[in-house]
Amino acid sequence: MRQSADTEITDLFIIGGGINGCGIARDAAGRGLSVALAEMNDLASATSSASTKLFHGGLRYLEYFEFRLVREALIERETLLEAMPHISWPMRFILPYHQDMRFESDTPTSKLLSLFMPWMKGRRPAWLIRLGLFMYDHLGGRKILPGTVTLDLRGAKEGAPLQDRFAKAYEYSDCWIEDSRLVVLNARDAEARGAHIMTQTQVLSATSENGIWRIETRNTENHDMQTFYARMLVNAGGPWVGDIIQSKVRLNSRETVRLVRGSHIVTRKLYDHDKCYFFQGTDGRIIFAIPYETDFTLIGTTDAEHYDPSVKPVCTPEEQDYLLGFANQYFKQELTRDDVVWTYSGVRPLYDDGASSATAATRDYTLKVDTSAGAPVLNIFGGKITTYRRLAESAMEKISGHLHLTKGKWTAGVPLPGGNFPVNGVDQLVADLQSRFPFLGDFWARRLVRAYGTEAVDILGDAKQATDLGQEFGATLTESEIRWLMTHEYARTAEDVIWRRNKLGLRLTKEQSQALDDWMAQRRHSKPAMAE
Repeated sequence: MRQSADTEITDLFIIGGGINGCGIARDAAGRGLSVALAEMNDLASATSSASTKLFHGGLRYLEYFEFRLVREALIERETLLEAMPHISWPMRFILPYHQDMRFESDTPTSKLLSLFMPWMKGRRPAWLIRLGLFMYDHLGGRKILPGTVTLDLRGAKEGAPLQDRFAKAYEYSDCWIEDSRLVVLNARDAEARGAHIMTQTQVLSATSENGIWRIETRNTENHDMQTFYARMLVNAGGPWVGDIIQSKVRLNSRETVRLVRGSHIVTRKLYDHDKCYFFQGTDGRIIFAIPYETDFTLIGTTDAEHYDPSVKPVCTPEEQDYLLGFANQYFKQELTRDDVVWTYSGVRPLYDDGASSATAATRDYTLKVDTSAGAPVLNIFGGKITTYRRLAESAMEKISGHLHLTKGKWTAGVPLPGGNFPVNGVDQLVADLQSRFPFLGDFWARRLVRAYGTEAVDILGDAKQATDLGQEFGATLTESEIRWLMTHEYARTAEDVIWRRNKLGLRLTKEQSQALDDWMAQRRHSKPAMAE
């Protein structure tokens, strides 16, 4: 079946439902543009759900002299914290020091030290690390997050999981972010401001006709075809940005994307405090070990070339062994593959700047407008989840040269759905929720607040006891919550729910996951769930 919107021309048509696409959709809709967004799978189904889950400045990027990127990201941490205190929160990072720490050989800082201090032989001296942390504390003008301190690890809780050879560490601030929820909340807010968000919608082609884009799409579930018209395209395809340029929009562009795979492993909880570790390896790379989902530890990430976006990224056995071996240089407990309970991997679509290695490739974003087809298209390369809002503002500057905007910058400090409470208000919100719904246990109440913030009460409704919430699928996941996710948050399958709207896939059995998927399929086919 083909539908057409012949008389309706949208201002902006966005291809890609990751954080960049949804962030731009939200910003554009709030500035008075008519917006449509098409995502061929679920929102955040690729790179945007496979990050290390951090809002951070990128401490290691200082070694590459990426000062603008680091400063922008550091400033953004606190701006974003205030807008989404339910899905983002401050964390303290422990950076153990030892004399064997090395630079990666091709960093600008390493090259300078090798020239002027050749006796260092590639080592990271303590004074240089402290200087970097001083810059990290002051480049972004902190107001909420505490600064760096030096720790004596001997006898301290932070030193207990580590090998005895580590006696000194630096402790600094960064932030956690629930990455895939961030994407969904941006999409919801965009839709509330008038954007048309379409998941399971593949863009087949985009052709310029008399200065207007004609976009052909196909629904991947029912195969319905639809035609849209738009004044401008945004290519936010992530790993597929190059494929969209070449095969969908068919531009003769010299801009190329460099695909870099980042893999992570999740183990059972490795230590009892709530701080993260920043580990530096003898190869110059770094990894994080982060408390994860209450009972687990997240370890990552790798940097490896990935050559084909159509090949699903996976954490290879070699990458698992690399991460385990890296962690084993620090932890007392010897980790093996038997300790790994889950792995995930994502592909970063970086701008190809000709860097010599995947690690050295720039993490900064690059925005390019192409008008060679007769109508404008904005192609987006790279970017960090921390700077998605600033990327959207930069995109709007590019778009303003082709479309009329009725409003200037507006997103800074404006809360996302459920985030209208103070940065330090989570504990009070949990207590209030348990007072109103006494049947909620501590894990359940905190999970709901961390996912939905002030909207948790809307999911629970008038329930007086747990059975009022309908069928229970395991790990506190109920029919009431699933209906909410299908109606309000674009969820279609069990995978959408238990790996992107939350991470309860770590706790559910295969049988429970299948039962949930069957239940959702039955409801989906009997009455399509539409976002409201």
